[in-house]
Amino acid sequence: MRKRSTKLIVLAFLLPVVLAFSNGQAQVQAEKTPYPAMAPLDQYLIASESAEAALARSAAPASISNDADVMVLRHDGYATVAKGKNGFLCLVERSWGNATDDPGFWNPKMRAPHCFNAAAARTFAPIYLMKTRLVLAGKSQKEIAAATASALDRKEIPALEQGAMAYMMSKQQYLGDRDMGWHPHTMFFFAGDTAKSWAADLADSPVMAANDPEERITILFVLADTWSDGSKAPSMMH
Repeated sequence: MRKRSTKLIVLAFLLPVVLAFSNGQAQVQAEKTPYPAMAPLDQYLIASESAEAALARSAAPASISNDADVMVLRHDGYATVAKGKNGFLCLVERSWGNATDDPGFWNPKMRAPHCFNAAAARTFAPIYLMKTRLVLAGKSQKEIAAATASALDRKEIPALEQGAMAYMMSKQQYLGDRDMGWHPHTMFFFAGDTAKSWAADLADSPVMAANDPEERITILFVLADTWSDGSKAPSMMH
């Protein structure tokens, strides 16, 4: 009887510890994956198409974006709501523009206005538009990654053209819960891993780069001093 009482006391003592440990693990896991699944689609949509079109155009100075094509996200995918004449394409990327292993892949708050030049509109934007179709079809992150690889292998997406680039100078951009607005910048796209050839990210090098093996490109970043509306941007902190 005494032994049984002792065992019950021990169990009573250990249970809160185990629960606290489990809750701690769950909290850590939640912090690692704050957006473990896709939210309801309406959370990714913008209230009005005119507001989304204006946000898309804010990616670049008006001298560029006023003459660009504009696409907005609807329940059934992106649709063109304005035809331009300079070859540029402006749209607002959502969180699935990130790599599929990014913790923010399903973050419904992300709004990333882009204005792609003609080369990027033809050969880089199609990857994002394809991922959007897969997202709306209910595909998982693993399925999206596999489909992207297959499309690139089968050359269902055109080879990246030289000179492909995009403007991301919107003062209203929300690139993630940590980066939020970051800095106005332009991006230049190159096939493969080319960061070393530009000496990017080395000590005191002004060139910043991001290698994206999933989309098989390297992105070079050039920061701007002002937002697309001409207002001064914050200084880059090192």
